[in-house]
Amino acid sequence: MLKSIKSFAVLAVVMGLMVGCSSNKPVEQDPNAGSVSTDTSGVGVQSSGVDVDGGEDSIADLATVFYFEFDSAVLLPEARAALIAHAEYARNSSRSVRLEGHADERGSREYNMALGERRANAVRDFLVLQGVSSSSIETVSYGEERPAVSGSGESSWSKNRRVELFYR
Repeated sequence: MLKSIKSFAVLAVVMGLMVGCSSNKPVEQDPNAGSVSTDTSGVGVQSSGVDVDGGEDSIADLATVFYFEFDSAVLLPEARAALIAHAEYARNSSRSVRLEGHADERGSREYNMALGERRANAVRDFLVLQGVSSSSIETVSYGEERPAVSGSGESSWSKNRRVELFYR
């Protein structure tokens, strides 16, 4: 009897944690297997003119900010295209890459730190699959602590759900 009460208590705690960590966003099945559409703002990547030494213009115009859908760490198709070019550069360069993951203000601080980390890791994993050495990539999450745009609303939130790429 005591054993079944303990088992029930453990089950209740685990279920409570699962409910607390879940999102209210419904899971959508994508018939295109991995293809993700952008929101109505059309935001997917942003170029900030990577400063490269030695006049290597090949990556100067590439996006260095990659945006994500709400509560997601899935790379958008336009981010993948830019990251393939970054991977080619990184494979042939002695410079290391720093990936900074961010989230919007919705969700708890802890959840947003984890979400920022998942986003940075998604970009890292993609670069590693393209042949970049994992030892040359550093990831860090700032969660909601360093917003790109202040304010509440989708126009602000969509700019804060991002990973920023820096060469060092």
